[in-house]
Amino acid sequence: MRRVYIRKSMVEFEPRLVALTCLYLASKAEESIVQARNLVFYIKRLYPDEYNKYELKDILGMEMKVLEALDYYLVVFHPYRSLSEFLQDAAINDVNMNQITWGIVNDTYKMDLILVHPPYRIALACIYIASVHREKDITAWFEDLHEDMNLVKNIAMEILDFYENYRTITEEKVNSAFSKLALKP
Repeated sequence: MRRVYIRKSMVEFEPRLVALTCLYLASKAEESIVQARNLVFYIKRLYPDEYNKYELKDILGMEMKVLEALDYYLVVFHPYRSLSEFLQDAAINDVNMNQITWGIVNDTYKMDLILVHPPYRIALACIYIASVHREKDITAWFEDLHEDMNLVKNIAMEILDFYENYRTITEEKVNSAFSKLALKP
């Protein structure tokens, strides 16, 4: 869904319909196809107020628009494979550091990093953050990679900025935002 809105406006494509269509397309891409009519049926049962206006024809009509917005390219590469290889190559035997690194990679999916940066650089940035956090000196390993560390550090800063912004979100702010949304027609 994020990839659609990199190229299209939320005004142009209604977000709830795009979400349903992306769910439908994802099921097709992963070869666990959910019939569109079943998707409409269950969504209406689970969320009767929000999704009641969408019919089968709406999802099927939006399918081509979403595919066009994605240039018919549904493949997204993930940093997990690179991360596994890098952790083995660096010979990091610290279980806690490995867990922290995997957790950071998981958190990057809450951002749009995967759409902007190569997956291997995201993996390197996560290893960098975890090594600083655990006070592990792996600078020699990073130097052997001959990777532009400025790019890796910039990605690391984006991740850390996300954590900093995430920390400032309080329950009161979330409730206030939901109450404002509820007031809109």
